[in-house]
Amino acid sequence: METSTEGAAQPDSSPAPAVDPPVPAGSVEAVIEAGVETAAVAAAAPVAIAPSTLSPSRASDFMQCPLLYRFRVIDRLPEKPSEAATRGTLVHAVLERLFDAPAAERTAPRAKSLIPGQWDRLRESRPEVVELFADDPQGERLARWLGEAEQLVERWFSLEDPSRLEPAERELFVETELESGLRLRGIIDRVDVAPTGEVRIVDYKTGKAPRPEYSEGALFQMKFYALVVWRLKNVVPRRLQLVYLGNGQVLTYDPVLADLERVERKLLALWEAIRLATETGDWRPRPTKLCGWCDHQAHCPEFGGTPPPYPLPVRAAESGGPAQGRMGPD
Repeated sequence: METSTEGAAQPDSSPAPAVDPPVPAGSVEAVIEAGVETAAVAAAAPVAIAPSTLSPSRASDFMQCPLLYRFRVIDRLPEKPSEAATRGTLVHAVLERLFDAPAAERTAPRAKSLIPGQWDRLRESRPEVVELFADDPQGERLARWLGEAEQLVERWFSLEDPSRLEPAERELFVETELESGLRLRGIIDRVDVAPTGEVRIVDYKTGKAPRPEYSEGALFQMKFYALVVWRLKNVVPRRLQLVYLGNGQVLTYDPVLADLERVERKLLALWEAIRLATETGDWRPRPTKLCGWCDHQAHCPEFGGTPPPYPLPVRAAESGGPAQGRMGPD
């Protein structure tokens, strides 16, 4: 359950359920979300930088564990690809590319036929994913993994009919700056616009839908996107929709302006906590059941590790960059 941080210096301390694996720090999405402008920069030797932007994934990192946020955003420690996260990236690419075809050709067989080609493209753009199946010389695990991706893609057709959809945007990069100077950014899977002008924001999840008591936490990312769209276009999205391919459920929420104002206040409080941690170098671990996902146990005091020396001077991150927001290709 998402808990408001209004008037607080620290975010909600209750752990959120892991309905999808965390976004890997080395993925294309995370490169953009961490404020790094190009993949070429990410490929170079990591350079410590003070936080300057906030995305849904990085906000969730800090709420989950401030030390994890530091490892990913400031130290930029490498993380190994996982089968689950890589499968999610593959499925997202297939669903995006399917809309390149005419409406009548957007069928399940065609979607599944896109998987081999998208897997090849993923391996070319992110060679590290090849390591996932390095110990699979006969290709048996890879075949099962690709079969699981096919099942997720096929399940989507029981939830939505792509032949009746004409997305206004796919994989849309959005960025805006709030009056406080905080810059928000992220990538929206799909934006649908009705003939009447109503906006629907859609996000695909390859995991399972959370239990009802955790639905608010699951919607945090979507409310974040709705806030950015509202600030950019002065339009409150009519509907937020999470499509869970893991168990074939759809979670929807119709936001109102007061929802987005609350999210903005929450993010401002969250950013103040991040700013304070940046100034002091005090990034405390917050152990939860999600620690099992973490690649950084060797550096975590909770597991007997020692974080690397704090790479930043003890000062606040400097603001900068253009004041005007963006909505489109980065």
